[in-house]
Amino acid sequence: MAPKDKYTVILPTYNERRNLPIIVWLLHRTFTENNLDYEIIIVDDASPDGTLEIATQLQRLYTSQRILLRPRPGKLGLGTAYVHGLRSATGTFVIIMDADFSHHPKFIPQFIATQKRTNCDIVTGTRYSGAGAGVYGWDLKRKMVSRGANLVADTVLRPGVSDLTGSFRLYRREVLEKVMGKTESKGYTFQMELMTRAKGMGCRVEECPITFVDRVYGESKLGGEEIVEYLKGVLSLWLKV
Repeated sequence: MAPKDKYTVILPTYNERRNLPIIVWLLHRTFTENNLDYEIIIVDDASPDGTLEIATQLQRLYTSQRILLRPRPGKLGLGTAYVHGLRSATGTFVIIMDADFSHHPKFIPQFIATQKRTNCDIVTGTRYSGAGAGVYGWDLKRKMVSRGANLVADTVLRPGVSDLTGSFRLYRREVLEKVMGKTESKGYTFQMELMTRAKGMGCRVEECPITFVDRVYGESKLGGEEIVEYLKGVLSLWLKV
């Protein structure tokens, strides 16, 4: 009998004190109801709102077998947070997602079913393709920015996925380790480079429709600097990949 798969969720956090207990509870419920082995790695970048203290309480509640804390001394970038968390991952598959309810754990069983049906290397959530996909809670400006970002990336990089800027994905762990080893981006372009390089390396990718809901608590960390970084990242990838 083949060994049972285990799923590692990496949650980078910064000022997610109010969101973290609920997202962890939803993850725990999703995995236990579906009889899935799991661990959650929380990578907190010295949040001033006390997120790490909440994470410590959650670890006591759910046990250190399920909740692993890998804090860092400061805000060092989203990409490096995933790299940092991956070093401690023991799962067969790794799920990367946001901690602010933008990505609902209810879609994880669909990701897993898609992976098992197709035997692919990566399942990526898409807000823009398939029955039920969509974005909720964003104003017109934010939707246009997101659509425009995907259009720019699709035109320049031709990655073959409908939502290159999405950050809700399931990877085979060995594939993620391999692709991360080639990835140079540190911030919001990290997800885009991961997917572009994965496709370029011949990884098999499938899409799964998701609904994306704007964060419940806290403020978005996306600003003008991140948009400029994204555009620079697209150009840089076009030159390299």
